[in-house]
Amino acid sequence: MAEKRDITRHRKRLTLRFGTVTPTRLAYTEDVSANGLFIKTTNLCPPGTRIQIELTLPGEDSVFLEGMVRWTKKVPPQMIHLMKKSGMGIMITKFIAGEQAYRSFIDELHAR
Repeated sequence: MAEKRDITRHRKRLTLRFGTVTPTRLAYTEDVSANGLFIKTTNLCPPGTRIQIELTLPGEDSVFLEGMVRWTKKVPPQMIHLMKKSGMGIMITKFIAGEQAYRSFIDELHAR
C-alpha cells in the first residue's frame, strides 16, 4: 500500500513516557515527523484519545506535548519485536514545553 501522507517521516528511536493524565508508561518512537510520531508499544489507547507525552531528545533535552491517537495496531506482546508496526500513530496537537528543541531536531533530520 502506498504512503498517502506528504509529510517526511524519519525512522528514529527515542525514549518517551506517555499517559492520558500524566506520562507514566515507558515506550519508544519508531518514527517522527514535524506533525506527529509513532509510539511502539503494546499499551494502546483508542483512536481519538488525547495523551500527554514526555519525549527525550538526543542530548537529554525533554519535550512535553499533547497528542491525539489517530490509529493503532495491536500485536501480541511476544510478537512486538517481530512486527514492523505495532503501537499508535500520534498527531501532535499542542506543545507544552520544548517546541523549539523538537523543531530544531526535526530540521536537523531533514538536513541529513
